[in-house]
Amino acid sequence: MGAHSGRWEFLANFFLRENISSYAIELRGFGETSGLRGYVDSFNTYLSDIRRLRDIIAGEHPGKKIFIVGESLGGLIAFHAAATMGGFFSGLVAISPAFKGKLKFDVLEYLDIFSSAIFNSRKQFRMRFTASMCTRDFYYQRLLDMDRREHKLATARLLFETALAQIKSPILRNKLKIPTLFLLSGNDSLVDMKASERIFENLKVKNKKIIAYPDMQHALSVETGKEKVFRDMLGWLEED
Repeated sequence: MGAHSGRWEFLANFFLRENISSYAIELRGFGETSGLRGYVDSFNTYLSDIRRLRDIIAGEHPGKKIFIVGESLGGLIAFHAAATMGGFFSGLVAISPAFKGKLKFDVLEYLDIFSSAIFNSRKQFRMRFTASMCTRDFYYQRLLDMDRREHKLATARLLFETALAQIKSPILRNKLKIPTLFLLSGNDSLVDMKASERIFENLKVKNKKIIAYPDMQHALSVETGKEKVFRDMLGWLEED
């Protein structure tokens, strides 16, 4: 939430050196997409976009394995995509997936979000997170603060769709059949690590693995020590 596809440059460069191609999708309402910031009409829109990108990848790399990777809100979306169209992917990597958020609102704000979801779904709300909650890398914190593609806006509709997806996740976990890797930040102030652990423990998947990084913050893909995360991901892919 609030990020853009450019955040995946570090990971893409790492895997390119291993002769592995990476494709990134820009989520509607974020990055370079047009339209209202922080708005999507439905989570199904994200899933449809992912399906189209997956078809492009399969066309350009016939016969190759395709893995889906997502972080935070993207991790939640990737989980839903893997569970509902798992046959199209060889595996799932969920990084700090947002099965449950830690950001809190007061009672009046919750009421405002709820009523807006019904009567004014395009109303924007400013999320209370900072660059320092995402990464300990001071240089990258400054980049996040200066990058015009980064924002902290979420509409009532997006918040409603996210909450609905979080509620559905414990049910969808039974539909997930492909190899799964969870990478969790141990010092996460944006999403609840325990919620991810509960989802993982109940997955009915033969090949599943979870790795936690005790001192790392939420956005593992841009965190100090991200190379260790990438190496762990690569090791798991090679095992598969």
